[in-house]
Parts: sequence; C-alpha cells; structure tokens
Amino acid sequence: MSGRLPRNVRIVGGAKRGHRLKVARGGATRPTGERVREAIFDALGPVDGLKVLDLFAGTGAMGLEALSRGAERCVFVEEDRGVTVVLRENIAALGYGSRSRVMLAGYERAARRLGQEEKGFDLLFVDPPYRMLAEVEVTLKPLLASLLAEDGVAVVEGGKSSQTTFGQTTVFDRIYGDTKVMMITMRRNIA
Repeated sequence: MSGRLPRNVRIVGGAKRGHRLKVARGGATRPTGERVREAIFDALGPVDGLKVLDLFAGTGAMGLEALSRGAERCVFVEEDRGVTVVLRENIAALGYGSRSRVMLAGYERAARRLGQEEKGFDLLFVDPPYRMLAEVEVTLKPLLASLLAEDGVAVVEGGKSSQTTFGQTTVFDRIYGDTKVMMITMRRNIA
C-alpha cells in the first residue's frame, strides 16, 4: 500500500456487502484494501462451505469477507490484544460469532496448534507486516501440509517485490499498487 491506511473498510461482496468494519487505532493494522480484496475473491471464485484460517487477522477483513461470501467458518489469529477487541466487535456486528473462532496468539504458535487440532483448512490468508514475510515463509513452509486441505489454497500478501512461493505451486501472482498477491497450493497437478 502507498503508506495511507484505509479509514473506512467495507465488506465488498456477499450477504454483508457494504457493511463497514472498525479499524484499530494507532496504525496497528494494515487492512487489505477493498480493490485488492475484490480481486482476490474474484480469482478464488465461490467460497461456499469452505473452512478458512486468517493469520495476522487484524480487523478480520479477509476472513469476514469469506464468511460474507458463504464460507462455513473462520479461525482468526491475531497477537495484539487491543486489535482482537476490535476484531471481536466486527465479528459480532456481522453476526458471525457462531461461525468464528478468535485466537489471541502469535502466528507460529497458532499455526502449530491448529495444524494438530483442526487440519485441513480450504483457504488460508497470510498477510503479515511486509517486512516479516521472509521470516513467516520459513516458519510456515513446513507447516503448510498440516494446515491446508488437499486442494487448499493459501493467499499470501506481501510488498510488490516479494518473491515467496512457500516452496509450493503458484496459481496466481498479481501486483496491485504496492501490494503483491500470490495464491499457492500444495497440489502439483494443476489443470
């Protein structure tokens, strides 16, 4: 992103389209912009019934967008206690409490735990602070097989010069302003 953080974040599709989300004060989060979110979900296609993991959840924009578009449930991981307060408010405001789980934890601890407990997420959002992406890749790469379902997709956001693939097959790679979006899958045979 170009240094300016969105003040107004809205759900761009699905049942809760147009609903505004609260954003934590103080720049603790960098919500994915509406244009980028819309492009991501256009590329993903239908998400009905999917099990979603939103690491670095922040405001919850990605996971809530998935729920609005029909995902079955979402686990939101956020390590900042103050940000989780806003995240929980956003979940409640949209009425998705029964389809959501919020984990107050660092991404590595949460990923290890979820890889053992919940296995098989259909959709994984990885949107760390851009400066952390290389570290996150090294940490998550060995955990992807336990986190993703066989046909699961990880959507990774980074700075526009990011070159990460998490050692997997890239099925989507686009730049939107200062943001690069990559979609990767564990599958080796892509039609």
